Amino acid sequence: MISAFQFDTASLMLALPEIFLLSAIVVVLLLDLFLTKKFSQVTYYLTQLSLLITGILSFNLIGHAETIILGNAFVLDNLASTFKVFIMAATVVAMVYSRHYLTQHQLFRGEYFVLIMLAVLGMMVMISGYSLLTLYLGLEILSLSLYTLIAIARHRAVAVEAALKYFVLGAIASGLLLYGMSMIYGISNSLNIAEIAAFSNSTAMTSREVLVINFGLVFLVVGIAFKLGAVPFHMWVPDVYQGAPTATTLFISTVPKIAAVAMLVRLLVDGLGSMQAYWSDLFMILAILSIAVGSIVALMQTNIKRLLAYSTISHIGYVLLGFVTGVITGYGAAVFYILSYVLMSLAAFGIIIALNKKGFEADLISDYKGLSATSPWFALMMLVILLSMAGVPPFIGFYAKLFVLQQVVSSGMVVLAVIAVVFAVISAYYYLKIIKSMYFEQSEKAASVSASMDMQMVVSINAVLILAVGLFPDFWMKLSLSLF
Repeated sequence: MISAFQFDTASLMLALPEIFLLSAIVVVLLLDLFLTKKFSQVTYYLTQLSLLITGILSFNLIGHAETIILGNAFVLDNLASTFKVFIMAATVVAMVYSRHYLTQHQLFRGEYFVLIMLAVLGMMVMISGYSLLTLYLGLEILSLSLYTLIAIARHRAVAVEAALKYFVLGAIASGLLLYGMSMIYGISNSLNIAEIAAFSNSTAMTSREVLVINFGLVFLVVGIAFKLGAVPFHMWVPDVYQGAPTATTLFISTVPKIAAVAMLVRLLVDGLGSMQAYWSDLFMILAILSIAVGSIVALMQTNIKRLLAYSTISHIGYVLLGFVTGVITGYGAAVFYILSYVLMSLAAFGIIIALNKKGFEADLISDYKGLSATSPWFALMMLVILLSMAGVPPFIGFYAKLFVLQQVVSSGMVVLAVIAVVFAVISAYYYLKIIKSMYFEQSEKAASVSASMDMQMVVSINAVLILAVGLFPDFWMKLSLSLF
């Protein structure tokens, strides 16, 4: 049964990061109404400050004993606090990159930063959601913010079209997810994750109840797969990545993926862990299809944003492989992979934005011809990023793939690991294609860096971290394992 809601002011301290961020959103929104164009940068700095303080508040809660508050609808544990810190850090970096792009393309408006903070708030609610209703609420806050962010460049028909596609497909996916949740609620008579877990673990379940749970489970997997961009629910990914402003693409391709993995953990690992044999089979199919389709279709792309979209689909396949194993070390490897991917994707889109100029978007592979001659340092960083994405040692991308494949092999799924390795080799080709363009081709209009010094510094640190973390992966792997 649904627990009675008991309001406890002391427990609100555990939700302090969310409360502070919501308050900051209201303040920034009101201030933006009165600020003139001359002081428009104030909104950006207030947003960054708000995200930093929220990150610090979340960091201070790491190590706190698992506590469920707000009528069993909100959970605070190491997974929640750690993921929130990573989300804040990634969003702060994304905002540094975005400022250059928004300024160059006349999109620097206060509502952009308010929408980013709303999206972050939605992700925080998703991560700490311990009720089907709370998880869905967080998902919708995130989704509605993303729809608007994609269409923020109203003068670009392609951006509006991408937003409409994402909205329509997202509404369908949300409906399917909600239908799956209603089936789980209907049979278990509870919205609470712990109570659903207790019900699904019960040996007294009838065959009818098992059938209904499995039926709802399929819809839950479909909803999660859409948010992650897994095949065959990936149709929105390449169109949104290409059509949205690059600053928005940068954000969508990175931070929400962490929240989607957290929702996966809450619903399927925490809530329906006893049904792992059923949902892991679905994930195995999704993983193979995502790795195969992402690797093969990317070979034919000439637009670098679209190429990275299919690359993302392929990477998501490897994340799902970690969950297929059904063991704690496999889940930890999947978390390590998604965090590694976010680090690599931030750097990749950071380089793309750094090459943007007023009226010019460096979104074609041909735009990178001769980059090694005009900007050798940025060409070197892009080389590091692409080699890491391809899974070349000693970069972080290699260890992310290695840890996942180790768990797959340890679980006895050797054929699955071999298939993943084969497509990893195939995917290396389209990364090498960009490297070839940078180092071995010349162009009369070679791209050059026009970003501010602070952005160049952050991009450089971002790229160096890909190598640094790759040299010392054990700490990050242990951190990922400690979350379960």
